[in-house]
Amino acid sequence: MNLLIVLFGILLLVLMISWGKVNAFLAFLVVSIFTGLLLGIPFGGIAKSVYKGIGDTLGELSIVIVLGAMLGKIVAESGAAQRIATTLMNAFGTKYIQWALMVTGFIIGIPLFYNVGFVLMVPLIFSVVYKYKLPAVYIGLPMLASLSVTHGFLPPHPAPAALVGQFHANMGKTLLYGICIAIPAIILAGPVFSRTLKGVVATPLEGLVAPERPESELPGIGNSLLSSLLPVILLMLTTIVPLVFALPPKAKAIVEFFGSPSIILLLAIGLATYSLGICGGMKMKKIMKIYEDAVKDIAIILLIVAGAGALKEVFIDSGVSLEIAALLQQWPIHPLVLGWLMAAIIRVCLGSATVAGLTAAGIILPLMTKMHVDPNLMVLSVGAGSLMFSHVNDSGFWLFKEYFNLSIKDTIRSWSLMETIVSLVGLAGVLLLNLLVR
Repeated sequence: MNLLIVLFGILLLVLMISWGKVNAFLAFLVVSIFTGLLLGIPFGGIAKSVYKGIGDTLGELSIVIVLGAMLGKIVAESGAAQRIATTLMNAFGTKYIQWALMVTGFIIGIPLFYNVGFVLMVPLIFSVVYKYKLPAVYIGLPMLASLSVTHGFLPPHPAPAALVGQFHANMGKTLLYGICIAIPAIILAGPVFSRTLKGVVATPLEGLVAPERPESELPGIGNSLLSSLLPVILLMLTTIVPLVFALPPKAKAIVEFFGSPSIILLLAIGLATYSLGICGGMKMKKIMKIYEDAVKDIAIILLIVAGAGALKEVFIDSGVSLEIAALLQQWPIHPLVLGWLMAAIIRVCLGSATVAGLTAAGIILPLMTKMHVDPNLMVLSVGAGSLMFSHVNDSGFWLFKEYFNLSIKDTIRSWSLMETIVSLVGLAGVLLLNLLVR
């Protein structure tokens, strides 16, 4: 019964937004309250669930999204994005620009949280799209597929790293196996699948893309890359250093502090303000106006992401995810497929890949000793399942939809199917590796 209520709530949300033309944030609030009542959450608890969902989601994402938008805006307005896009196109040509962006997404996606990577790289995608008059979804999806795969499959991202600990897996082996699976998943879900999307009409937010400037006014490629990719460099350093060196507690605490995405983005904003703004001849007043405009560009996105967080919290507080997953324990299927299926169903119901992975792990963990399965592969199986069919209850779905300015139908056709391909190819890769590494 609860599963039917969840499905009804998701259907109601889609109808309110697409057919009723209701603002997405308002629709999320209405559906969250209505679904919470149907799922049996007490009247006093529904408001708390909504507040907690919005607060927890914005607490994690608001600083990252706002600072990322500011950095993206100054990179665009200064001409740095244009310089990088021009250099990439000169190096790879229009024919191979998808592959250049895909490789870039994979490299930066390993240390970078998905939402950080998204808001940092979208301006680069849009610069290529507007400069060379290319289809936005066709060009952008391969890079975003890379970011998504690294988020779901590879440590040190939150869910895979936590799963490694819960399943007592080896992080090095998990990372190695994960890369082996990630490469075909990205290629099939990115450049191959995106060929079917050339006809999708997208009008991305032009506020994130500055007008094209003369070549002589552009910053150098070294300055452009350093200012744009400083967050990536710092995150890589703060991730690798603790793994390579045995740091004393104080040094470890300092590294962890500077490894926080919010701190890293703030440092990156400081560098970009000087290197791209002041050194580029901008007055501080103009730079601050650029940052204000960046916040205006993404204000509605923050509200929509917050609404998705409210609905997710209602589902979590109702206990519906545990109820559904517990039913799956009785199914006579391969343990790796079972782990994937648990995570996939929770992902479809709740939207959060991290919550889906950790919830599925908590359910399947007691069965691990009886299953005789490679724990490293179980991490990847659950991780693949946690990426299955992102839709209206996932903040990533709304980030993609709103940034690319797509309809819900076209977002499902592109983003949701891309995530589904990633998930299915991931499962196939896990099962193949299970035959090879026994």
